[in-house]
Amino acid sequence: MTSTLPRPALRDFWTDLPREGKFLLSVVAFQFVGTGLVLPFWVVYLNEVRGFGLDTAGLLLGWLAFVGFAVTAPGGSAIDRFGARAVLIFATVMTSLGQATMAFASSVPVAALGLSLVGTGFGLTWPGSQSLIATVVPTEIRQRYFGMNFALLNLGIGVGGIIGGLVADVDRVWTFQAMYLVEAASYLPVLFLLLVPLRHVGAPVPHHGEASGEKVSYRMVLRQPAVKSLCVLSFVGSFVGYAQFNSGFPAYARDVGEISTRALGWSYAVNTLVIVLLQLAVLQRIEGRRRTRAIVLMAGLWTLTWLVLAGTGLVPGTPMAAILVAVSAGIFALGETLLQPTIPAMVNDLAPDHLRGRYNGVTSTFFQAAAVSGPIIAGFLIEHGWALGYIAILVAGCVALAVFVVTHVEPRLSPYANGIRD
Repeated sequence: MTSTLPRPALRDFWTDLPREGKFLLSVVAFQFVGTGLVLPFWVVYLNEVRGFGLDTAGLLLGWLAFVGFAVTAPGGSAIDRFGARAVLIFATVMTSLGQATMAFASSVPVAALGLSLVGTGFGLTWPGSQSLIATVVPTEIRQRYFGMNFALLNLGIGVGGIIGGLVADVDRVWTFQAMYLVEAASYLPVLFLLLVPLRHVGAPVPHHGEASGEKVSYRMVLRQPAVKSLCVLSFVGSFVGYAQFNSGFPAYARDVGEISTRALGWSYAVNTLVIVLLQLAVLQRIEGRRRTRAIVLMAGLWTLTWLVLAGTGLVPGTPMAAILVAVSAGIFALGETLLQPTIPAMVNDLAPDHLRGRYNGVTSTFFQAAAVSGPIIAGFLIEHGWALGYIAILVAGCVALAVFVVTHVEPRLSPYANGIRD
């Protein structure tokens, strides 16, 4: 089924976007240049620069995800109680402080402290930003906003990844320290926006049902079958996707494919280039179509991603290995262009205003739960020479994801939440 309404032209998006939405989009690319500097090198920094074992690096990154997991559900409640803007201010400060701490993570305790701060920020930022966006961007253009935001985000990451690939030197710790400090500073423009131009948005939404004794809770949210299905979708999608791309992917590329840090940085640049070039075209193609079918296609693309990455083990240490890593990163990116505009739009089209924080919080919690186990499992399997088993798990997970979306997510979503506009 597709919408019977004509698809709006993407060129009208900026005109239709409220002033507050324009403010939010204006700093995305700059902020994520800093993220791009460090994102490809988390494992490299902890393992090769700071000298922690690959198992330890995996545990530290798992701790990062665990902290995010632990704060996400309370964060959702805090959004509904105190407002999305207040929670985002706190999250931004925590992330900036954490990235600055990572610049001096010469020991495991210091690294754990920095990652705790970053994890707190990350865990609160996702539900907070989705909730804030939903309050200022009308539902009719919300899917396009999420897609445009993701394209700009990746433009910043791409530029940062290229710079990081040129600057990073595992024999010179100061190169990594500089990158983490720049990343910490990149959050200051966002903080300014939240404190000054956007100080009037993101307040808590009153719920008149509380006056009649109706209890607002996560139990109320999880009674909805569609929410339960979206939680499972978030978990599995995270496990076979971002949890691996940010940890297992670089670990596999370095340990099994034996590619250089520069080649790894370029592979992330390819990832972001594909997103920047194709996101607008993908947005136009999926507008008015079932969002669940976009997720099924994404699962197929990610299956191909991990199979191509596995091919690096056949040609380790060669230019072909570097090419295969870059190709797999590009295929993964195409899947991302389908994921990022759709799942947040599903969640926020389902959520009533007074429960928006909890709806985003509970799905983010399941996303973070997978991110906790992903780096640990990846580090353990790759460290112990079970690389093919690692790939097999990811491929099986992608197939299971596609089947689950068709059999459990799509039947439980209303046509409206699934992107169909009559």
